[in-house]
Amino acid sequence: MAPTRPGDPAAITDRRERKAIIVELVVVFTVTLGLSGLQSLLSLLDALLRPEPLADQHAAINVPRAELGLLDMFQQLVSVTRLIAWGALGAFLLWRSGVALWRVGLDRSQPARDFFRGMGLAALIGIPGLGLYLTAHALGLSLTVQPSTLDDAWWRAPVLTLAAFGNSFAEEVLVVAYLLTRLRQLGWSENRALWFSAVLRGSYHLYQGFGGFVGNVVMGLVYGRIWQRSNRLWPLIVGHALIDVVAFVGYAALRGRVGWLP
Repeated sequence: MAPTRPGDPAAITDRRERKAIIVELVVVFTVTLGLSGLQSLLSLLDALLRPEPLADQHAAINVPRAELGLLDMFQQLVSVTRLIAWGALGAFLLWRSGVALWRVGLDRSQPARDFFRGMGLAALIGIPGLGLYLTAHALGLSLTVQPSTLDDAWWRAPVLTLAAFGNSFAEEVLVVAYLLTRLRQLGWSENRALWFSAVLRGSYHLYQGFGGFVGNVVMGLVYGRIWQRSNRLWPLIVGHALIDVVAFVGYAALRGRVGWLP
């Protein structure tokens, strides 16, 4: 079990406060990633009921949202804004309840160290993750994931980069800093909270197939444990964003040009 650090939020014993935290968790994740997990599960069930094998079906992540190019760009930016707002909601609720953001690692005290740690995390998770996806796809356990189907426009690369940051900020703030802090306050053990967080992370990737679920559960276990030991969130955000930038922008550049990419 990972030890708690000095200054970590103490477990709350007051019944009304505990109930308020539980209600808050349900509301926050119903309108954000928890509902996405349910939608992902339904999407996977639909894929399994289709006559085509999973590997012959496609799951696109960043897709066109409008016919006119500039309108499509603004639609993409609205989606990015929504993701950042989800993360900001989790951070605000922690701050509003008296948890200083530096306690969860959302401060600017170690920018260089956070960035280089994030690069290491991106390599640690991203390279094996690609191998897991290709293996699962070859075994028929994953859909063909298309990180981007956006047209080749001047704004595609910067918008995909912003989308990568939006995804990473929303997920790491909500599923790591916010959720694990709240579960500490409810008195959950570190290991129990870690597994809950990791499975939640995997759940909203079920639309990609079983490979996406397993890979993201593993990522959640690694990221969650690192945060529990360090209480530094920016390395996780940076690492996650770099993985998504490579996936989104790299796929858009390589699609149809290399034979090994499904």
